Amino acid sequence: MSLQNLLYGIRGITPEEFQFLNQITTGMNDGQAQRFVMLYSGKRFSTDTMLLFTLLGFIGIAGVQRFATRQIGMGILYFFTAGLCFIGTIVDLINYRSMANDFNQTVAVECAQMIKMAYNG
Repeated sequence: MSLQNLLYGIRGITPEEFQFLNQITTGMNDGQAQRFVMLYSGKRFSTDTMLLFTLLGFIGIAGVQRFATRQIGMGILYFFTAGLCFIGTIVDLINYRSMANDFNQTVAVECAQMIKMAYNG
């Protein structure tokens, strides 16, 4: 199975994400690509999930989206300030796609490094 078919199999993948994944998986063989896709698809967030986490901030659990994206300090700040008096939550609601994309790029680089280390080490 080709790398592009594997990447298209990731649920909810965006064109920008597809292009980025294509770049960082260049040079991987089929086995590495399959392991990368399995590892990455288990750790990434779809934009729908990020939207749901952000909307939770309006019903009293502010900062969930920040905890989920490993921004623990901001998550604590949002939690204790009700999402910076809802202003931060509204901003995150506007930017939820870019938050998901940034997080997914970070996760993709980590996964690619793990796969390459496992095969080269």
